[in-house]
Order: sequence, then structure tokens, then C-alpha cells
Amino acid sequence: MYIGLTDWDWYGFLAARRPGEVNFWRPSSRQAFGALAPGELFLFKLHAPRRAIVGGGFFVKYTRLPVSLAWTAFGQGNGVPDRETLREAILTYRNGEEPEHDPEIGNIVLTEPFFLPETEWIPEPSDWPRSGAQRGKRYDSESAVGARLWAEVLDRWMRLGIEPFQEAISEGAPAERLRAWALRRLGQGGFKVLVTDAYRRQCAVTGEHTLPVLEAAHIRPVALAGSHEVRNGLLLRADLHILFDRGYVTVDEDYRFVVSPRLEAEYHNGRDYYARTGHRILLPDAAAQHPSPELLAWHREHVFVA
Repeated sequence: MYIGLTDWDWYGFLAARRPGEVNFWRPSSRQAFGALAPGELFLFKLHAPRRAIVGGGFFVKYTRLPVSLAWTAFGQGNGVPDRETLREAILTYRNGEEPEHDPEIGNIVLTEPFFLPETEWIPEPSDWPRSGAQRGKRYDSESAVGARLWAEVLDRWMRLGIEPFQEAISEGAPAERLRAWALRRLGQGGFKVLVTDAYRRQCAVTGEHTLPVLEAAHIRPVALAGSHEVRNGLLLRADLHILFDRGYVTVDEDYRFVVSPRLEAEYHNGRDYYARTGHRILLPDAAAQHPSPELLAWHREHVFVA
């Protein structure tokens, strides 16, 4: 587990809306976050005078993004009402720095956040520093203090009936079960971040790496039983994303780009797209993140217009 410090405004805004994922952002991207593995628990602790653990979520990934893309990915899940408020908050924390048009920030992506009623807030751990700068602290659930904290969290989940945590921890090896469960609960923002980083921030077809025009495309849409997992995604330039969703382009069983003859027949253009036909797409470094052959076959059969 990790306890991260936050302020009341961020927490209160999100607690009132209870989104399915949140961005625990940091105003600077200079320092990475490596305290947790994917699926581990990230807890929210308020600054003094409240000094209590008030909720949390499950860690997905840390990444660096400009404010514009953090807003596109998570919207009000950033804990503010609009993009301009987010930018102003970041510049406020960056005391004395020259204002930037689109500053880069650190993003701790969390899924399945939960928010405790005030009567159920958990006191800060007994070893929490009372003075000095403290951004956060990691706890091992097998240590004395960490075990007590983990027990407190489990107690709140069970007594408050916070679903679906009860099912995830109901039988054996709760921590391992919970991590596996959490990683299956990605939202749209987490999907975008994971796909963007898996493809090394390059369009899978063109190699374009201008972030504002890159989009995480679902191979099989969520509305049609698709999921927010990297193997169901491709990072595509915005125009190619549109053509992929409308069935004018696809990817074959050898990961080669295919353009439908219908594109030229219906729009009398598409020269730049046809020039890429037969080219192998860029793939993530990890084989486990390559597009699913089954999902690509589904796209060719149900979406692509030959």
C-alpha cells in the first residue's frame, strides 16, 4: 500500500462525484512514482488539520502527460471542474516558474476509487511523521503498522458494503485476488494512457508521435462487449481512428495495414492511405500487449467493409 497526501478541494470534488477512475496528479513531472506495482492499493490522506485516511484507489500506471491530454483522458477525474482550473492549479503549485502553454505533469492513474464517509475515516498510521515535508509513504501489509492499516481498510469495505470489493476479498488470498480484480477494472482514461505508452507514443500505422493527434482506438468497442485492455487497443492518428471505427481500414492476421477499396469508390481519394497498404504496423515491445489476433479477426469480419 501507499499513502499519498492530498488536499480537501481535490478529495471533496471527487467524493461528491465518485468517478470510476481518478488522476492523482503531481504539478511536476520531474520525479517518477515507483512505490507501487499495478493493482496495488493507493490511499488518500488529507493534510493537517484533518490528518486522516479518507479513501483510495488501485494503482494502474504512472505517466507524464501535458495538461491538455490529462484533461482529455480523465476530465473531472482530475479533481477539478475544467481544464483551465487544472492548469491554474498546477501553475499555482509551481511557485515562481514561468507559465507554460501546456505544462507537463506527473499522473498517478487510479481505478475503482472509493471515498469513506467522515465517520469512517481511518486515523493516520502511528509512525507517520508529524513534521517536515512528506509527500507519501509505502507500507507493507505484513509489517505491524501496515497489517493494522490493511485490516482497517478491509473492515471499512466489509462493514460499509462497498461493492464490488466484498466479492473480490471474500475467499482466500485477498490481496492477490484484489490486485487481479483491480487490473480488470480499467476505465477509458486508464486505457488511453496504457495504450499510448505501450505504443511508445507513436501511431501504429504512420509513426506519428505528435501526442495531441494520437488516440487510443478500441478494436472491439466496449459497447459491443469489448474491454479496456491494451490487447483491445491500437494507438492511431485521429483520422485513422475514424477510418478504423467506420471500417475503411483494418489490420490483417500478419499485423499489416489494409485499406478497403470502398474508401476510394465512395470518396474518390485516399491516396496517402493506400500507399501504406501492406505495411506492417508498429507493435508494443511486450508481446503480451500486442493486438489480440481474435479481436482483429472480429474487426475484419464485423466492421471492415471489403
